[in-house]
Amino acid sequence: MKVGVAGAGLVGRLLAWRLARAGHAVTVCDTSPGPAQAQCAAAGFTAAGLLSPVAELDCGDARVAELGWRSLRLWPRWLDELQRPVHFTRRGSLLLAHPGDRGSAERLLARIAAQDPARLPLALASEELQVRERALHKGLLGWHVAGEGLIHTPQAMNALFAAGCAQGVEWRWGHPVREVAAGRLDQLGFDHAIDARGTGARPELPVRGVRGELHWLHAPGLVLRHPLRLLHPRHRVYLVPRPGDLLVVGASEVESEDRSPVSLRSSLELLSAAHSVLPELAEARVVHSETNLRPALPDNGPLLHRQPGLTRINGLFRHGWLVAPALVAQAVEALE
Repeated sequence: MKVGVAGAGLVGRLLAWRLARAGHAVTVCDTSPGPAQAQCAAAGFTAAGLLSPVAELDCGDARVAELGWRSLRLWPRWLDELQRPVHFTRRGSLLLAHPGDRGSAERLLARIAAQDPARLPLALASEELQVRERALHKGLLGWHVAGEGLIHTPQAMNALFAAGCAQGVEWRWGHPVREVAAGRLDQLGFDHAIDARGTGARPELPVRGVRGELHWLHAPGLVLRHPLRLLHPRHRVYLVPRPGDLLVVGASEVESEDRSPVSLRSSLELLSAAHSVLPELAEARVVHSETNLRPALPDNGPLLHRQPGLTRINGLFRHGWLVAPALVAQAVEALE
């Protein structure tokens, strides 16, 4: 089939690669001038890459968790098929809380338990927590969530583009698509059209942009084996280790479509919370900061809509890397 894909973000790149690998002729159109992070506005680049179906039950639902577990089964196999270096681990994650925030942490854990009682986070004694991560501030409360993982998002975005090129995908950069209909991207005709434009899918979808901000830190000598999530009463703060003594700290969640640089308020809140968990970060260096817009629908849940000649995938919100492989696999299976 001839398949046209509008949008070269995470979903668009996954779709292009999987469809071309299955033998289809794929054309991808995107408004960005090029595929690299410096050129492409895709929200997939600005993400820590947490793969946390249980922890995301705080702001998701059972469907998001189910898609997340399916994606966690797909990621290792798909990364092997990419045959390009992408940092990926699945050692589980740690949920942390300061003793004074025990009440709000327990309320969150109760919400998780109500939706997925089979995968309750395991409470850790202080000594056990220090054995797992020696750099943690002593006295923290901690829980281990088995099976969760992380992925290096810029590496994966670049690898998906390169794999698509190797499979013969045609990329049309600087080519905005204003209307996606059955078998059509604007005036371009296809056997099947796929809308993966994120916030660019308006007015066909009631999608909005939710501002997210994060920091990259360089912390030589700091060793972390797990991604960390601080159960804070006001903020969702996570710390995700990257190769090369790097650490990603995020992420704010602001109902705004402002793409300006990170605000002072967000920087203070995120970095102060991170330092309270890892005292060694006092001497870390801020490498850079990023902002982007996550595409969200009114229910903050993902959408996969299919009809003859047309598929729409949108609303990945803060769950993009967690649920994208499962949604893409469903879309490709239905198309074939």
